[in-house]
Amino acid sequence: MEKEMAAQAALVVRGNWSRMKKLMKKAAAGEDLHIGFLGGSITQGSVASAPEKCYAARVYRWWEETFPQSRFSYINAGIGGTTSLFGAARAWEDMMCYQPDFVVVDFTVNDDALPIFQETFEGVIRQLYGNKKTAVLILNNAFYDDGRNAQELHNEIAAHYQIPAVSVRESIFAMLKDGSLPAAEITQDFLHPNDKGHELLAYMITYQLDKIYADLKNDEEEPAYPAALTTNRFENAKRYQIKNTCPKLQGFRVDPREKTAFLDLYKNGWTAEHTGDSFTLDVECSYLAVQYLRSIHKPRPVAEAVIDGDTAHAVALDGNFDEDWGDCLALIEVMNRKERGRHQLTIRIKEAHPEEVGPFYLVSVITD
Repeated sequence: MEKEMAAQAALVVRGNWSRMKKLMKKAAAGEDLHIGFLGGSITQGSVASAPEKCYAARVYRWWEETFPQSRFSYINAGIGGTTSLFGAARAWEDMMCYQPDFVVVDFTVNDDALPIFQETFEGVIRQLYGNKKTAVLILNNAFYDDGRNAQELHNEIAAHYQIPAVSVRESIFAMLKDGSLPAAEITQDFLHPNDKGHELLAYMITYQLDKIYADLKNDEEEPAYPAALTTNRFENAKRYQIKNTCPKLQGFRVDPREKTAFLDLYKNGWTAEHTGDSFTLDVECSYLAVQYLRSIHKPRPVAEAVIDGDTAHAVALDGNFDEDWGDCLALIEVMNRKERGRHQLTIRIKEAHPEEVGPFYLVSVITD
């Protein structure tokens, strides 16, 4: 499959181009515009040899080169290993507070193909698209060995809101599958693209932007903003850290260090080192997840999370990470119920040893 043919196949949901065209007309008129990217490690730029070589930076340059009369700002809110659950909890702080004009969003390889992730993804989309201004493009990345991702669930959301969606599985993966592109040329681990892979990924997006720009004179009417497709618990997802909540601490300590950069992830949380240390938070919700550090620097304490004293269904929170690619910002579901209610979360250290190299680090609690 030739590259251009792959790009034609990549647009799996055409969607409505009204917002895109309005944005491009603003760019043509010389307005100042904000270009954003929200997703995981591929969006962050993992494996690219330099930040400017990742797909997001290359798509951003398309805007600069196509509309030199305008001034653009670049917002890269990619965080490796994260799902749309965390995306829904941070969409405002990391993206929407900047009032972006265009956002590419991708959680398709980190989200599992499960209904909960369709719901969390819709929570992200309703925050991005619900402000009536932002033009959104959904990117479906995929594993390069077998093409797996969550695009069927995500693209039901894309079709529901008539948002364009670009699929790696139907384009770049198809090139790998038919032998026209050797995998070794674009990836080392069959997930993260190298510089050439990022260039090809950017092309799949900018090809669609060129197509929309070429069609700029044909006006489209934006459809009415639809009701949610799912139960929509995550449009207003909440993230609890030291700056917005005061849990009961017994042995756990507040981390007073200031966050100094976007990817300075292990700040604004709580630490604990000793068996029996506990953290208790009362919160109203139907869904609750715990975000914590799993470190390659071991050993670390092991904790458990308990809802409403139900120790029979405690969820283990192991601070030790067995992979070798780096520390993991883990996000573990602790409770998922049909009805909202008042609940008590208790996190307690179950195992701790004198030879530990670091504490258990609780980064945040996320609820619907």
